[in-house]
Amino acid sequence: MKPVKLPKWLQAAASLGGAGLFLIAFFDSSVLSFPFVTDILLIEGSIHSPALMPYYAAMATLGSLAGCLLLYWLAKKGGEAMYRHKAGGRAERIRAWVDRNGFLSVAFPSLLPPPMPFKLFVLAAGVFEVPLPTFVLALLAGRGFRFFAEGVLAIRYGEDAERFLMQNKIEFALIVLAIMLAVYLIFHWIATRSHTHA
Repeated sequence: MKPVKLPKWLQAAASLGGAGLFLIAFFDSSVLSFPFVTDILLIEGSIHSPALMPYYAAMATLGSLAGCLLLYWLAKKGGEAMYRHKAGGRAERIRAWVDRNGFLSVAFPSLLPPPMPFKLFVLAAGVFEVPLPTFVLALLAGRGFRFFAEGVLAIRYGEDAERFLMQNKIEFALIVLAIMLAVYLIFHWIATRSHTHA
């Protein structure tokens, strides 16, 4: 996988291919922050090795999941004080959203690019005890959809995909978000109808 301009230790991780994507996504989703580094490396890897795109996307998704699980666990152990310190004035709004929408409060922010405060929603999920299976499924849905979509764009459009992503971050995220919301509403409608008939 071709590394972008990164610190030496990140370049070393990027050179590991899928394992490197896992590590970078893990750190980015937990204790450090590398905005768009995972996305760019995924796109570059998919351009150079299209057959490996599903592997790269899966490793980026699993790395992000692992990092978010670490934050989730720390939030459960650290309690509400740590969350409120990080969230500041947004604490109550985020809490209200998480209380009402456990799955969506994790899935939707995981699709959106910086400056979306994604880690605050992960911390809130741990503090306010979103059930672990819901948390994991939401992360897999959100991050998985995002990374696989980027991989498909990379294979289809090559280096233009990277330029599009960097120049249209919000537009890309909103398109993916709209698709995922539509899928969610369809499944919710089907589940509601099935429950009503039962």
